[in-house]
Amino acid sequence: MPFDRSIKIAPSILAADFANFGAEVRAVEDQGADWIHIDVMDGHFVPNLTFGPPMVKALRPHVKTVMDVHLMISPVDAYIDAYADAGADVLTAHVEAGPHIHRTLQAIRGAGMKAGVALNPGTPASAVAEVLDLCDLVCVMTVNPGFGGQSFIDMTGKIAELRTMIGDREVHIEIDGGVDAKTAPLVARAGADVLVAGSAVFRGGSVEDPAPYGENIRTIRASVDV
Repeated sequence: MPFDRSIKIAPSILAADFANFGAEVRAVEDQGADWIHIDVMDGHFVPNLTFGPPMVKALRPHVKTVMDVHLMISPVDAYIDAYADAGADVLTAHVEAGPHIHRTLQAIRGAGMKAGVALNPGTPASAVAEVLDLCDLVCVMTVNPGFGGQSFIDMTGKIAELRTMIGDREVHIEIDGGVDAKTAPLVARAGADVLVAGSAVFRGGSVEDPAPYGENIRTIRASVDV
């Protein structure tokens, strides 16, 4: 994963056809996805249940780009090795998920993955000020985590503050929640470079007809390039 700040579109498979995950991943990558985003939820830290390590491991052979795994779970540390074994390239934990985010980020890197830290809408940028040197990615939630298809919450001030805090460190700023062609330019101008999009990418397409995925990705990318 060579570092660059170019815009990367990371479709969230939470919006894909659950019966065809492998084919959906291949289809959306063929249509121009840069990363694949996998939302892991535990029904405890957030009010939903999704994918465990076996599911992520089963998807790994289908992902040719970057497997970006977002843990919306608590606790985190007990599961780090399992997601490393499953093949995650980036593993992101929430700063709100436990008292020792510094230790968690150390453990993620120690397991051979890129380390991400996520911030809920109500959590300030300052919460990660002391761990940026252990981060490869900061994920700014622009919805309250737990469900796909929610409306965008404007966090552009927080994004800009993080971009200043990061400086010349090789740390991505990822945006997760409500990203589409209208909101993507706002977060990109503020300093984000990884845009997670679920329904905005998968809307209108299917494994049998993946062309809309490509059209949706190009529309989001073009909105940022304007």
